[in-house]
Amino acid sequence: MGGKGRRPRTKRQAEKWKRELDRFRMIQRQIKEDAPDILASGNFRRTRQYIQHGNMTVNEHVLSVARCSLALSSRLHIPCSRRELVRGALLHDYFLYDWHVPDKENPHTLHGFYHPGTALRNASREYRLTKRERDIIKKHMWPLTVVPPRCREAWIVTTADKWCSLMETLHMRRGHGIILQKLRKE
Repeated sequence: MGGKGRRPRTKRQAEKWKRELDRFRMIQRQIKEDAPDILASGNFRRTRQYIQHGNMTVNEHVLSVARCSLALSSRLHIPCSRRELVRGALLHDYFLYDWHVPDKENPHTLHGFYHPGTALRNASREYRLTKRERDIIKKHMWPLTVVPPRCREAWIVTTADKWCSLMETLHMRRGHGIILQKLRKE
């Protein structure tokens, strides 16, 4: 039960932990059911190579945003298309480059303003997107994108993205990106 030097969990703590684990597994199952094509995509897997915020990879970030979006809509009882919510959340940062490293074509200095359009172009080439999914991807950086989201799903993903980004930037959530940073330095 308890680790070395730790007190064992109480029955109440164990039950709470089990409920949280069950909720996490249910959300993971929902993501896998709604977006198997995205999760299996080579380009989506490439997002594991790029750092997003702090030590989090883009892949970890978009999965966190998808989980947070589902939890938000569920806990706040916001009716929405869960499938479009998940797919939009997974594709909202589908820009497929490392925005921390300038290249010859783009210095990425205004990444926050321009990456939603790039993500939408990339996602549109690979997937048939609904209007809601397009709105989620294009407007998730509101208020940097001047036009606000038009659907509930986009508002939820926008909110979840802000929360996850804050936690990642403040290093309150640690990702596997630290491994990439160490490998790049060697």
